[in-house]
This record gives sequence, structure tokens and C-alpha cells, in this order.
Amino acid sequence: MSHNDLCLFALGMDITFGQKVSERLGVALSRREEKDFEDGEHKIRPLVNVREKDVFVIQSLYSDSWQSANDKLCRLLFFIGALKDASAKRVTAVLPYLCYTRKDRKTQSRDPVTTRYVAKLLEAVQVDRVLAMDVHNLAAFQNAFNCRTDHLEAKKLFIDYFLTSSNLSESDKVVVVSPDVGGTKRAEQFREALSKALGKEVTVAFMEKQRSGDMVRRGGAMAGEVKNRTAIIIDDLVSTGTTLVRAAEVCQERGANKIYAAVTHGLFVGQANEILAASALEKIIIADTIPPFRLNEKIIKEKLRIVDSASLFADAIQCVHSGNSIVELLEA
Repeated sequence: MSHNDLCLFALGMDITFGQKVSERLGVALSRREEKDFEDGEHKIRPLVNVREKDVFVIQSLYSDSWQSANDKLCRLLFFIGALKDASAKRVTAVLPYLCYTRKDRKTQSRDPVTTRYVAKLLEAVQVDRVLAMDVHNLAAFQNAFNCRTDHLEAKKLFIDYFLTSSNLSESDKVVVVSPDVGGTKRAEQFREALSKALGKEVTVAFMEKQRSGDMVRRGGAMAGEVKNRTAIIIDDLVSTGTTLVRAAEVCQERGANKIYAAVTHGLFVGQANEILAASALEKIIIADTIPPFRLNEKIIKEKLRIVDSASLFADAIQCVHSGNSIVELLEA
């Protein structure tokens, strides 16, 4: 397939991210119209011919001061529907951040399983493929959809950051820390990749995190050694920052030399500014899937570092469009 068959759209405030993907791909963003009505309804339509085209729609489904995650999801659904009605050959939803993936199972009686419901909504408008990055539970994501899915990871982006920054020296002993037991597999995969990249042994540790209903009780127990090591706390998402900071505090109490966090999606809601400002974290490295608009300038300047994921998405889109595997993109 040639680029003549490819149409790339970016919705809402994702135009900046979409432009970076566009530049890497060498494909201009296609024009679309988004129109809001006085009663709160809206319409969105392509302004180019999409008949028999391979269409990719970029929309990161986080809430901001302009639109809620629900608003963005609704607009995405309507736009995919409009594309299919306009005879697009294939439509891929490109979702740097996919909302509602944290509720992937019932933790109480009669709980909703919103991961599955979002999948059903996307399939109802006949989406052909979904491309997302570092969802909360990969198995739940893959099992929720009947259409094809592709899953990207920020793992390689974080490793490239640590290799090119001055944060790690050759003499540093490094430990990868999961802030809860549920993230142990993610931490182990990152540890393996980082060990290979550094050419030396990297160890792993994890914190306990107990949940009762919708309430989380965090303990101070940690399995694994962090003393006299550089600790890298790895997670898929930071919300208020409480989980990260608690893990950092335990690492500090147990003698870690330096403490970093590498987290794909930075929501930074609630009291995140206050929580993170007083933390033992030297740096928080996030992907650019969500702009850090809720953080103040001091936190952004002193603690935050952002890695580019647009290039990875562009490469993945190229692979999907040309029928190639994205497996090589995930290897670190």
C-alpha cells in the first residue's frame, strides 16, 4: 500500500501530537470539521474523500479543561461512524491514552467492566483496528476487543532516556521497582530490557498494595533490595502521585541512592503538584501521550522529563498500513 491510500486525522486538542506523527510519516494531516451546537451537541466530519482509504484517527482519551474523556470518546465514535459511512476501507483508532482501562474486572458485586464496554462501543461503529500504548491490563485489553488490536510500550523510550541522560553512571547499581504487586510483570520486563541495554545485572523489587473494595491500603512492605542502588519505579499511569511517592519514600527509607519514576501516562490530577513537590523523586519521566497541563511550572522544570512517543506511533502506523509486524518496534 502506498501513502496515497493513507489518510491521517487528529481530533480536538491532539492536533500537536498528530502533527508530530504526520511529520515522521511524511503524510499531511487530513482536514476535518468539528462543530459544536448551542445545545451541547456536536458534529464531526472529514473534509476529504476517504472512499477506499486506509484511515487512522488519533485521539488521546484524557480529560482536560475543554473536553472530558467522555466527550472525546463520543466524538471519536461519531467520527469513526462518519468515516465508515463515507466508505473508508479501513479505520484504525490510534489511542495514545485509552480511558477506562483501569476498570477491567469486577472488584465488588454488580461492578461495571468499563474496559469491555468501551470496546463494544468502538466495535459498534465498526472500527477495524485499535492501536494503544501501555494499557493498564494488557490481557484485559486484548480480550475485550473482537477487532484487531496493537499494543505499544514506552519501555524502549524510557531505556533510551536513561542511556542518553547523565542520570546513570557505569558504576551505579540499578533496581527496577514496581509500586504494587500487580505491576511486577511490567517491572520484570523492563528490568530484562534495561539489563540488556546496560550490559550488566539489574535487579527488581516491588511494593505491597492492598485493595478493599474501591479503597486502597498501602503498606510499607517491600520485596527486594534497594540499598545503595539507583531505583527506577516503573508504572503505566500516575494519577495523584500518591502511589509513586509512597514507593519512593520506602526506597529512600531503605537506603536507595537516587530514585526515579518512569511512567507512561501522566494524568496528574487532584493534589499531584503538592504530593510530587515534597517527594523523594529526583525525576519523573513520562511519555507525551498526555500533556502535563495540570502541573505547575516549577514541577515541570525541576522534576519532569518527557519522552517522545509520536515517532513510535508513526512507525506503528506505517507498519499497520504496509502490513508489516510491529514486533521489532517493541524490542529494546
